[in-house]
Amino acid sequence: MSYYPVFLDLRGREVLVAGAGKVALRKVRGLLEAGAKVTVVSPQCEEGFAGLEVTLRKRRFRASDVADGMALVFAATDDRKVNHAVAQAAARKRVPANVADAPEECDFLVPARLRHGDVQIAISTGGRSPRLARGLREKLEKALGPSTNGNS
Repeated sequence: MSYYPVFLDLRGREVLVAGAGKVALRKVRGLLEAGAKVTVVSPQCEEGFAGLEVTLRKRRFRASDVADGMALVFAATDDRKVNHAVAQAAARKRVPANVADAPEECDFLVPARLRHGDVQIAISTGGRSPRLARGLREKLEKALGPSTNGNS
């Protein structure tokens, strides 16, 4: 499958993240950096969520958590069945979904991303090798040197 790369303007847009572990935390931080209004649904969450400006629903995911008009949905739990249910609920509402443990269920992939000043570089392997994409990002970071805006 071939993907079409795009940078989205998420400022003020509603985004749902199901799950609150380390993977979800990385996604939430990037979404907040982009200005999204993030709702996180999970019975438990990583300490890193404390202090983040998100709406936190401390319970299991419900299909009704996917609302009409949401910009994106992320399934990032450690439960395959829950992630699948999130993807199905998003599909019913026609909201693009990313499923952390199942690239075949994704409507979009999140690339490895590097910010250097005003420049952003996104690297994708089509979901086949996130480790390779991360490694390429790290090599580019070293090659470009320090940036005033930091990296993501």
